[in-house]
Order: sequence, then C-alpha cells, then structure tokens
Amino acid sequence: MAIEAVVWDVDDTLFDYTTADRAGMRGHLAAEGLLDGYDTVEQALARWREVTDQQWGRYAAGEASFEGQRRDRVRVFLGEELTDAEADTWFHRYRAHYERAWALFPDVLPALDLLAASHRHGVLSNSSIHVQEYKLRALGVRERFEMVLCAAELGVSKPDAQAFRAACDALELAPHRVAYVGDHPEIDGRGAADAGLLSVWIDRGGMYAMVEAPVGPHRIASLAELPALLGADTRFGAPSTFG
Repeated sequence: MAIEAVVWDVDDTLFDYTTADRAGMRGHLAAEGLLDGYDTVEQALARWREVTDQQWGRYAAGEASFEGQRRDRVRVFLGEELTDAEADTWFHRYRAHYERAWALFPDVLPALDLLAASHRHGVLSNSSIHVQEYKLRALGVRERFEMVLCAAELGVSKPDAQAFRAACDALELAPHRVAYVGDHPEIDGRGAADAGLLSVWIDRGGMYAMVEAPVGPHRIASLAELPALLGADTRFGAPSTFG
C-alpha cells in the first residue's frame, strides 16, 4: 500500500546537529577560558559529547526531565555543584555560539521540495516542542511540516512504538502508510520498523559503517535516495549505495 506521509527526525537528520554542537562548544569554551584544562580542543569536545550522551540517555530512560538533563550536562562537564539558575546561564551562553552554527544538511531542501506535492510531512523528535519548533522556524522549514511531536510533551520517547504510533495518529494514518526517516540505527531505524512504519535509516558519510544494519530499516546514505524509495518522482534521485 502506498506511503502517504513522511515523519522526520530532526537532529542529525534534517539539521546538522553534530557540526553545530562542535562549532558552538569550541567557540564557547574559548570565550569562557576553559580550554586550558584540556590537552587539546578535540579532547574537550569529546568530553562534552560524552557527557551529553550520558545525560541524554538518562532523559530518554525517564530518569531526568528535559531541563534537568541539560543542567546536569553542565554540572558534570564542569565538575561543579551549580544551582539551576547558574547551569541555565552557562548553557544559554553556549547556546548563543551553537545557534550561530545552525544549518540544514545540503540534501534536505531538495528532498522536501521534490516530495512536497506527493507526501504529507511531520516531525517526531526525542527533544521538546519548544526547542524543535524554534529550531525549525530559525532554519526556515517549520511550514513544511503539518505537525511536530516531541517526547518531552508526549511522555514517551523513541524507540518506544507508542511514540511512532502517536505520530501516525496525529496524521490519521495507519503505520504502514507512513515512512519514518532518522539517523540512529536503533532509536530511529529499528524503532520505526518495529512500530510498523516504513523505516528509513540515513547513515550519512558511513558514520555507522561498522554497524550491522538492524532488521527492517532501509539504509540510505543521502536523502537523494528517498524519493525513489517512496515511489515518488525521482528526477534528482540516486540508486541506494547500500542495496
């Protein structure tokens, strides 16, 4: 049966989060005079990413609120006991550097343009609606999506099937009529497949080259491959590099 809608992840799928985060933190640490505590800039950035992944994992597991994980990222990274206000202020200073580096991946607008007439579009993110609504508007693409759902407000996060089915319910479509596009092989790829959606795992640059593809997701390297996979007009499409 034909796919009628595409639901998208945001960070590292539409939005180049990793590049923006690294550029933002590099600028922030330099401005804060914190690089002297590390042998190299790369060591500092790796530590920030490690702490971010740890705290995000706590949030995804329901062990911390969205705001709480963000504050704890700052506390753990700095190794300091900070009040909520102090942690928020530090994070907001970082955010100013981070936002200056925001950008969509180059393949995003061509894919959205080509699929605009043939498919409905929505967003399902493990972030918060406040964060992702603001981000999508700043990137100039919010109007492309008829709905935006986020885990902080849903009360359930990917890879839980309930999160994916909530997106389908918002579109009033059965899961088998919806495709989900995301960058993580388990959270997005396997999660969407297990929930009954057409799961599309985008692995840009072979970031997960050594990872065996989960059963279910279609693995692509660029959104240029997506229209052909969905059976849409493929004038700018390309054959899958993963088969």
